Amino acid sequence: MTVTIVEAGRTVVGGVDTHLDVHVAAALDPIGGVLGVESFGATPRGYRAMLEWMSAFGTLSKVGVEGTGAYGAGLGRFLRHAGVEVVEVDRPNRQVRRAQGKSDPADAVEAARAVLSGRCTGTPKSKDGNVEAIRALLVAKRSAREGRLRAVHQMRHLSYTAPDQLRCRLKGLSTKKFIAEAATLRPRVGGDPVVHATKVSLASAGTPCACSRRRDSCHRRAAR
Repeated sequence: MTVTIVEAGRTVVGGVDTHLDVHVAAALDPIGGVLGVESFGATPRGYRAMLEWMSAFGTLSKVGVEGTGAYGAGLGRFLRHAGVEVVEVDRPNRQVRRAQGKSDPADAVEAARAVLSGRCTGTPKSKDGNVEAIRALLVAKRSAREGRLRAVHQMRHLSYTAPDQLRCRLKGLSTKKFIAEAATLRPRVGGDPVVHATKVSLASAGTPCACSRRRDSCHRRAAR
């Protein structure tokens, strides 16, 4: 950790290169001089230590954070709640990256300089409140819908190659009726092994799809 004598009234700008487990922070003076670079854990305890470390150099005015929508989301929330202005930094300057190569300390310094120079001024999304709660629910909804579509697609192809008695039973049905029919299939032990295995596959895939369609229908009625 870099040790320096704090000047009275000095303004400090911070920059953070974020990662899954460890964030690398840099502190700069008003003319871009590097006051220090340090690593901190990506945890609430690490966030507090980072804030205290930056504030020890002077009055912390702004902090540029990379990945506020990903690895830096938690840090961004913490700093905002602490009353620190957070600036979203997309990525390090390409010219600097080519000249210095990939370096977490250099990226943290560049993030701070992007804020200090005014090159980055964007305000990151808050990642909290009702909007973020809805976003999280939509992620799950989209994932379930995509999974259901994949399952139906696989079921259709399985029915095309099924034994004739089963293929004819499922042929020409709408998606809704096809899923419902597949969910009612009852495999019987001792019969044709291909028929049995196909029914098992279709029934196991059809039951979750049918339940998913019922949930979507209920949600739509509730929203009216």
